[in-house]
Amino acid sequence: MPPSPSSFLPSSFRGLPPVVWTIFAGTIVNRLGYLVTPFLVFFLASRGVTGADTSYVLGALGAGNLIGPAVGGILADRIGRRPTMLIGLTGAAVAQGALFLAPGVWTMAAASLLISAAGSTVSPAAYALLADAVDSERRQRAYALFGWGVNIGTAVAGILGGYLAAHGYWLLFAVDAGSMLLYALVVVVRLKEPARAKTPAAREEKGQKEEKKDGIGYGVVLRDRLALLLLPLFGIQLFVYSLTEVALPLAVHDSGLSPAVYGAMAAVNAVLVVGLQPFATARLAKLPQLVVQSAGSVLIAVGVALTGLADGIVGYTVSVIVWSLGEVVVAGIAAGVVANLAPAHARGRYQGAFSWTWGVARFAALTLGVATYTTLGPAALWWTALVAGTAAAAATAALTARVRRRTTHELAA
Repeated sequence: MPPSPSSFLPSSFRGLPPVVWTIFAGTIVNRLGYLVTPFLVFFLASRGVTGADTSYVLGALGAGNLIGPAVGGILADRIGRRPTMLIGLTGAAVAQGALFLAPGVWTMAAASLLISAAGSTVSPAAYALLADAVDSERRQRAYALFGWGVNIGTAVAGILGGYLAAHGYWLLFAVDAGSMLLYALVVVVRLKEPARAKTPAAREEKGQKEEKKDGIGYGVVLRDRLALLLLPLFGIQLFVYSLTEVALPLAVHDSGLSPAVYGAMAAVNAVLVVGLQPFATARLAKLPQLVVQSAGSVLIAVGVALTGLADGIVGYTVSVIVWSLGEVVVAGIAAGVVANLAPAHARGRYQGAFSWTWGVARFAALTLGVATYTTLGPAALWWTALVAGTAAAAATAALTARVRRRTTHELAA
């Protein structure tokens, strides 16, 4: 009998159930098709869309990331994890075709909104399915494996996208849509909707009352004071990390270096994350997770801030190495903490809230980050990243005891 894939990996990923490995494989397939978004500006220019019109399409793309997670979290709890994933994947695939065929700016903007909204409904359902499949002790490792799959697929997609774009933008759309439909097929064939665990009658009745009281919306999250403390702190840390999408290319451009340098920096990040994350997760899994999260967030903040000191390839490489190591350290922790806080009947909405926080952070980085860089100057952005990132990390570490008490109480219950 051939060995399982997990037998070749560090101990942190061994013993995870098949559903986790299925989502991992499906995620790689899906991210291999993450091609249109990085090349969207070039595609729009080929269709004669430039200047302010481009911002409308990109703005719609960003807005969809604020809608999809919220909807996906509710659907995951109401109609199930698998149906939500299928709706998101097939909807995004159809939207890819709509964008390619769109005749004008506003139809392109509508298609872009649908692409990001539908695509971002998948993550809350997938995160909730992972939380259903593993116990609280292994959730961080499951989420780290999920993130590793994202990075593997994205790294390969970066190389594949450049080749396909040179041979026709229609290939980008075809591969993107095809990868989503292939992932949908994996969901249909390989994943099963989790069944509710059997509980004693009294506890089951209590759970039903809580579920009825919580309703179908996000009130269950908004009434959770600890979650309301953690999510904004995670949001600030994600905002600083998202600056790597804008701070680095802006700085490289203003240094007079070619786009190829930015491509090389992206490759450095991909190699470090893909190569180191499994081993870092194995070494750090036994440590207090919020402390590890905070330490990694400080590394990210310092790495982003070091971009301001760089004036050549060596300096930029050092900054990328520092924040990439931070990215390796924090892998899967925030999502795992949020999953452990969530009642079983509201895991989709808690992950929807976390994914929405991620969407807001990225949207803020792409808007406020650029505005700060261009109006107040680069130094203001670097200092903001350093101060905000380290302060949020310190505040997160201070909540370690509260999170431990809450998790211990839930396990005892």
